[in-house]
Amino acid sequence: MLKGPDPSLAYRPEYLLKDAKDQSQFRNFESGELFDRVFNTYKLMHTHQTLDFVKQKHAEWAGCTHSRMTVMESIDCLDQLIDESDPDVDFPNSFHAFQTAEGIRREHPDKDWFQLVGLIHDIGKIMALWGEPQWAVVGDTYPVGCRFQNSIVFRETTFVENPDDKNSSLKFLMNCSSISEYLYQVMKFNKCPIPEEGLYMIRFHSFYPWHSHGNYMHLCNEKDLKMLPWVKEFNKFDLYTKSTELPDVEQLKPYYQSLIDKYCPGVLSW
Repeated sequence: MLKGPDPSLAYRPEYLLKDAKDQSQFRNFESGELFDRVFNTYKLMHTHQTLDFVKQKHAEWAGCTHSRMTVMESIDCLDQLIDESDPDVDFPNSFHAFQTAEGIRREHPDKDWFQLVGLIHDIGKIMALWGEPQWAVVGDTYPVGCRFQNSIVFRETTFVENPDDKNSSLKFLMNCSSISEYLYQVMKFNKCPIPEEGLYMIRFHSFYPWHSHGNYMHLCNEKDLKMLPWVKEFNKFDLYTKSTELPDVEQLKPYYQSLIDKYCPGVLSW
C-alpha cells in the first residue's frame, strides 16, 4: 500500500487557514492512527463506484421507501455510526451534527435555515445503518461518467481497479453514491422548504474537487456558480467545528427541534 502524500491535500482550504502545527493534524490523509481505515474505505469506494453501480443505487434510494421517521430520530440514529472515511474524528456522527450547527449559529444567528442544514447535513449516513457499506455512503464526492480529476483524495492509488478509469467513452454524468445526494433527494421528496442555498450545501458540501479546487467548472451552469460561495461558507463550519469537546446534545435539542418543526416537520419518508 502506497502511503505517500495525497496530491489533493494541496487543494484543501484548511491547509491554508490553519497554523503549521494544525496542518499536520487536521484532515491528515498521509498518516495517523486512523490512516488504514480511511485509506481502505476510499480504496473500496474508488474501486466499486462505477457509473453502473451509481445508477443502480440512485434508483434504489430515490423513491424514499426505506423507512419513515422524524428528522430528530434520524439524528439519534447517528449515535450508532462512526464515519470510516474521516481521519479527524472517532466519535459518533451525531455529535458532529450539533457541532456544525452551533458553529453556524454563532456566525449566522439570523439564518435559522443555515443552522438547520448544519444539523442535518450528514444524516444521510443512516444508509449505512440500513445495509449499505460505508464505501457506498461516506467520503468526499465526485462525478462518475467522466474523467476522475487529480484533486480527488488518493486519486493516484485507488482507482486502478475501477473499469471506468480507462473508459473514455462515458458521457452520462451523475454524482457518486453518497449521503449528500441521498439527503438532497429526501428533502426534495418530502417537499421540505429549505432555501435553494441550503439544498446546494446538502448536495455538494463533500464535493471537494469542485468547491475547494475548482475542478469540473466546465460542467457548471449559472446557478451552480451563484451557489458556490454558499457551499464554501458551509464547508468551513463542517471542517473547523470538529472537536473532541462534545456538545451537550440534550440541552440543544429543544432549539433545533423548533427548526426541524419549521422546515422538516413531522414524519418523513426516507
